[in-house]
Amino acid sequence: MKIGDLVSVIDENLRGTVIKIIANQVKIEDEHGFTYNFSKDKLTIIDSELYENSPIIRKKESPKIISKKHNKAPLKLDLHFNFLVKNPADYDAFERLIIQREKLLETIDFCRKNHIKNLLIIHGIGDGVLQKMVYDVLEGLTNIEYDSDGFFYHQSGNVEVKFL
Repeated sequence: MKIGDLVSVIDENLRGTVIKIIANQVKIEDEHGFTYNFSKDKLTIIDSELYENSPIIRKKESPKIISKKHNKAPLKLDLHFNFLVKNPADYDAFERLIIQREKLLETIDFCRKNHIKNLLIIHGIGDGVLQKMVYDVLEGLTNIEYDSDGFFYHQSGNVEVKFL
């Protein structure tokens, strides 16, 4: 270390130029003209040429490891009535809605018991009765997340439920 060297103070946000050295004490002047006294072991020389000739080596970032458990596609539940019973014409509208509601609740219980994190409920686009029933059931449940007021609330025929 010599007079005129640019130095930085260790563990402080301070740098300056060496103006005086007496034994182990160094007097520095910062860019604003203030002077400070430090011992030599609290200072480090800033060498601007140190990194100029060093090659920059960029290492490829390793891919993030994603658990297979959380990378699964969601379980799908299609509430279209013809997929739930053999003879859909044998039921009136109220019975259909009750059967669809029971199937929804049964599937949600299955997901919780088997620690399934995502469930895709397909309710279809129609007059909105089934969609309203699905959202009413979901509103009454705890520890779930779903998009209840999204942009495509009335246009999409499904809702994705995440179990917490």
